[in-house]
Amino acid sequence: MGTRFHGWPEQAYEVLLMLGGEPSREARERVRPHREQQVRQPMIDLLNDLADLDPWYEDFAVWRYASTAYWWQNQCAIVRVARNVEIGFRFNLDGLQIKGAWWYAGPEQIALFRAAAAADASGRALGDLVSSLAAGGHEILGDVMKRVPRGYPPDHRRADLLRHRSLIAARQFEPDAVRDVQPVYHACERLRPLLG
Repeated sequence: MGTRFHGWPEQAYEVLLMLGGEPSREARERVRPHREQQVRQPMIDLLNDLADLDPWYEDFAVWRYASTAYWWQNQCAIVRVARNVEIGFRFNLDGLQIKGAWWYAGPEQIALFRAAAAADASGRALGDLVSSLAAGGHEILGDVMKRVPRGYPPDHRRADLLRHRSLIAARQFEPDAVRDVQPVYHACERLRPLLG
């Protein structure tokens, strides 16, 4: 098992700076080979190293380009964990964002989530995990209803979790904090209990 990923080079930031604002199609095409080598390839290397460390991370995809500037300014990738569950990666001028997400769930899956959040043991464990992630620097996001759903008391001790229709924990890493796969692996492992 060799290591491929050694962080994003300085040239990656130069390429992304050239793609700032609303670059023309010609400008995007002009930097495409440099972006492929300096921005996209390190993401591929990172996810290959991650999969080498643990087969749990093997099902990944690294996005290519699209017609809007966003997809040129942000290199995105995912590790598919299960249906509607993934770890997302986004590299841009701000560094690397890693997020664990349960989203786009159907009504049955949302009902199962709410039942688990309401139950004593599983709900307490989920609440503790979300609180621990938030205390560790993760932003807790998702599609959140304004009120507690029907069937649950409005003053339920985990009303904040019951209102979620999706649950995301995201953390931003400065560019210098990600020079090899280890900090990324540790960050993903921190999210793993939320996604299992």
